[in-house]
Amino acid sequence: MKEIIDKISILIVLLAIYIPTADNIYMIVPILIAIILSAVFSYLEDIRIKTCLFVLYLIICFFIDSFQFFIPLLCYDVFFNRKKIIWLLVILPIVTDSIPIAPLSFVNSIQEPYYFKFLMVALIGISYLLKYRTITLQNLINNFYEQRDNTNEISSLLEKKNQELVERQVYEINLATLTERNRIARDIHDNVGHLLSRSILQIGALLAISKDQEIKEDLNSVKLTLSEAMDSIRSSVHDLHEKSIDLHTEIQRLIEGFIFCPFKFDYEVSSPIEDNLKHCFITVTKEAMSNITKHSNATSASILIREHPALYQLVIQDNGTQFKSRSQNGIGINNIRDRITSTGGIVNIKFDKGFRIFISIPKK
Repeated sequence: MKEIIDKISILIVLLAIYIPTADNIYMIVPILIAIILSAVFSYLEDIRIKTCLFVLYLIICFFIDSFQFFIPLLCYDVFFNRKKIIWLLVILPIVTDSIPIAPLSFVNSIQEPYYFKFLMVALIGISYLLKYRTITLQNLINNFYEQRDNTNEISSLLEKKNQELVERQVYEINLATLTERNRIARDIHDNVGHLLSRSILQIGALLAISKDQEIKEDLNSVKLTLSEAMDSIRSSVHDLHEKSIDLHTEIQRLIEGFIFCPFKFDYEVSSPIEDNLKHCFITVTKEAMSNITKHSNATSASILIREHPALYQLVIQDNGTQFKSRSQNGIGINNIRDRITSTGGIVNIKFDKGFRIFISIPKK
């Protein structure tokens, strides 16, 4: 748009100089040719064709003086051409003895042809300055947009990295919480549980050797209290241990310890999973990994755990091509079927293009 404005400005100035010199109807031809060439130059990308057309126009200027008026307009599109010889060709038609057809109306007092030559050179210089200003401004705009795009890209990358760090932090916190729960459950079981068990045994021994009926009743009361405490601790430890099991973390640990082939893991579950399903999925995954190691020549495997509105889905598959040693009635496969059936789920096993086990368990 800026180039069009520059060209229109240059054309208006040239017409103001050219029209007073016109003395016949054919003087409109240079105007039309210059405007057409300028328009073609604006959309022509091939610099060689543009240069050839410009040189042809300069050659015409040697034979028809009126064409010299519009050299500054066409120079606007050939500035910064790599071929410097074109600058000599621009000057040649002007420095020749050719002069305008009639003296300029507003300088009738100046009859020397040098005035016209000086005026054309000055207009070419102005055209150059306009072109240089437009190119510089366009480069600044392009640099601004490039910097803006780079900034947006960097901002997007930083946001993505920050999100990954947040997710990693949440994962680490969750893992640390689960580990701490396991440690507490283990300490309670190993320390308090053993102390209570020993106390119950000691009271049982005292009951066996005691002959006083009142003391026996008191000891039975203490033993009953300790037994209730023991049952309560066992229940608490069991619940704490169950809550410390994170399905995603446990499956990820199994995959990290699986060295037979690369294993891809996709986990798409948002709501909490029941404890029995966690153990079921973990056990099935272990059995499937064992099956891959023993009976497959797979080079890659994958596991998908996905939650649907009405069911959970577990898909384990590999790209192994050995099927003779695999059986749908093996002990491992039967164990998987039994576990899934006990939860009300469905098992579908295929050996087409690799081993694939598809499990669906409805939500309760």
